[in-house]
Amino acid sequence: MTIMFCFLLYLPAFGLLTGSAAMYQAFTSSGEMNISSCPITYFGQKYEKVYVSLDANKFAFCFNSLYSPGIQNDCILMSGGAADRGDLTVLTRKIPPGSGVHQLLPHLKHAGSCVNVIPLKNSQDDEVEQVELGNFGAQAILAIKTYSGYTHTEVEADSQVNSQTVSKLKFQISETNTGVIADVSGCRLSGVVYKTNTTTYDQDTCSAIICDVYGVARVVSDCGPMEHCQGDGSCAARNVCTVAGSTVIDINGKVHTVPDRCGYTLLSPGSIPGLKVYGVFQERRRKDVSFLNNVVLRLDGAGVKVSLEQGGRVKLNGDVLKLNATAQVFSGVELSKDKTGVTAKISTSNGMVFVFFDGDKALIQLSGTVQGLCGGSSKSFSGEKVAEYSSAGCEVPHDDTANSTINCDTQAKWCNLLKQAPFTACHNLISPEPFVTACTNTLCKYPAVDDLKCKLLETYTMVCSKQGNVKVEDWRTKTSCYAQNSCQDKFCSDHEFCGQKFYGGEPRCFCRAIFASKYRSESSYGEPTACEHSSAAVTLANCLLEEEGIDYSALHLNDQTCKGEMKDETHMVTFKFDSSRTCGTVVKANDSKIIYKNTIMTQNNSIVGHIYRHDRVHIDFSCFYNQPDIKSLAIKLKQSSVDQQITSGAWIYNLTMKAYTDPLLLGTIESSTNIQMNERIWVVLKTEGLDENVVQFVTESCWATNQPSPSGNLRYDLIIKGCPNPADDTVTIENNGRGPYNVFSFKTFQFTGLTGDVYLHCKVQLCVMQGGNCVPKCSQAGRWRRSIMSSYEDENPALITMAWTY
Repeated sequence: MTIMFCFLLYLPAFGLLTGSAAMYQAFTSSGEMNISSCPITYFGQKYEKVYVSLDANKFAFCFNSLYSPGIQNDCILMSGGAADRGDLTVLTRKIPPGSGVHQLLPHLKHAGSCVNVIPLKNSQDDEVEQVELGNFGAQAILAIKTYSGYTHTEVEADSQVNSQTVSKLKFQISETNTGVIADVSGCRLSGVVYKTNTTTYDQDTCSAIICDVYGVARVVSDCGPMEHCQGDGSCAARNVCTVAGSTVIDINGKVHTVPDRCGYTLLSPGSIPGLKVYGVFQERRRKDVSFLNNVVLRLDGAGVKVSLEQGGRVKLNGDVLKLNATAQVFSGVELSKDKTGVTAKISTSNGMVFVFFDGDKALIQLSGTVQGLCGGSSKSFSGEKVAEYSSAGCEVPHDDTANSTINCDTQAKWCNLLKQAPFTACHNLISPEPFVTACTNTLCKYPAVDDLKCKLLETYTMVCSKQGNVKVEDWRTKTSCYAQNSCQDKFCSDHEFCGQKFYGGEPRCFCRAIFASKYRSESSYGEPTACEHSSAAVTLANCLLEEEGIDYSALHLNDQTCKGEMKDETHMVTFKFDSSRTCGTVVKANDSKIIYKNTIMTQNNSIVGHIYRHDRVHIDFSCFYNQPDIKSLAIKLKQSSVDQQITSGAWIYNLTMKAYTDPLLLGTIESSTNIQMNERIWVVLKTEGLDENVVQFVTESCWATNQPSPSGNLRYDLIIKGCPNPADDTVTIENNGRGPYNVFSFKTFQFTGLTGDVYLHCKVQLCVMQGGNCVPKCSQAGRWRRSIMSSYEDENPALITMAWTY
């Protein structure tokens, strides 16, 4: 490269710019000068420091560090002289009109420039030479003026980039005594320097590198976006593979029909080592026809996985990315998204792979070798199946009843429109035959819903446009295929797909056929009722509800404030209640069962006047539990307490008994407690773990024996059928049947003629609330009745035994 130069015709006091000094720095022998107030762009690289070193043979002005032979640096090396010191002054002002700078760089503006002035002096402080580095944005100039102290007959200026000479100029003293300037502007791209206002062509990349007059470089490729350079200056079309519905049209134009709902290798390592592209297929409205569901790109060596999914969602190693029409690079993959779909591009020195996916079809373009289904692999589909992307049972065939509304001849006639105008504009570029075959195969098996007929024609026009930049004019008008509402940014769950209920309708999520079949066969909307102790939940599929025109948000339980909650990920709607929020649940009981019942129904406010816009819904669901068994527990009086866990069917609870010496229940009876005859004691029986809104605790009976066995020969009754023994006025009972605990008291006694332990036994039972309460109704005769339907007199009670001695 040759640097342009000219003599400075008008340089008052030689300064390229005039004005007061903005900065002043001095140095001896060498120095690091701060030029941040007037940075220099030297052949495309901006610098804010200049390193000056002086000796008798060479003056060096470098920008990375002080000059040292053998070290890469950007420098201007000039012939030396008697100077051994100098200083730096930065001036800023307008360029004088008509100056030599304008003759050298006529495109410069008159304002906004600065210059670094570096006078070089000898030890007697006489000026030997002055060097100026002028800043003009992306451009820069070098100006030189010598004085009488300069002893050589010429001045040499060697401009270097990365220690390699870019230009070497020699000026005679007669020139430099007046002053000269040279352009040190240029462009730098990938380490290569280019001259301003030049164009350099690279046959290896089929690209022109343009370095404009302002020192800004750009690369312009001769090849289109779907072409690749063959290394000799010529461009060739890339290989194209198309996946639409359940068909793969490989680079040779051969049509393959995907037989199931598994994941397959579309592209395996070829020109880009480690790159694999997979296609994952799933059913939609029919169980026996699959559609491309998502595309996965993997760079195994780099551990990168990019998933192009339904609705235009893109994930990188599992994380959702936010994309727009401006291409962004993530882990070596260039990604963008617009209203038509998502684009992924991977470029290396070996080749390029381009993938476009819009939720229905994928276009894969690539250079170099091709393997996998897109390469017309000789392997069978089973050979290309990928376990990682194939769900269990995905290969199991399903046979649906043939759709009687499909006329295959009519559909074939439709698909053959691709052989006619206006599609003929693409025939010289892409044969329509494989696309006609793919279209016919699909429409002969699958109903023409979700704008499928038009999407199959659109596949051909898309390939034509992206491959050869050919636009098929007015094809939508001539086929009445008007643009429909897009499924972009409509996210459905794994068991759903995006479609249209009717032509031109808003897109929504429909149930996949296999998922829905198990519910449709049972005429249900979702899973069976999940019952737990005192709670129940019903989970419905929103896509099944929408099939019937039911808006889940308009549904509620008996209590209208209890509505369904839908999970964003699964779109399953759950209605539930428990003991803390009963939601109007009705609890009933019979001799053996406890029944919890609620209803999912339509919200009343969905009815306006004499009309309503939702079908009336009435879904009853119930949970059945066995009545809780009555258990027994024994305790000696002088123990502080007994605690026993009891399991009775679905019921698990703790039953405890404690004895006290005072009514405030502060003095617990221990083994060392001295109990006197005719002394009143208080006994507390308590349950934990039961829902007291449904089940109450009742002490049915208590009695004393002189033996540990509750059926001992000697027996004295304290509580009979929930009431104090009317023959013993010392017995009291509180809170019986009112909650999870009760308290009774009595005065101690001994059996006549006997000494030693006296044992107290109690039967306790659980009472299910139903339309009344569980409080025993005591009469003077000591009888009682319950205001509930269930009966438990004959069931095995819980037995508690206490003993005391005197």
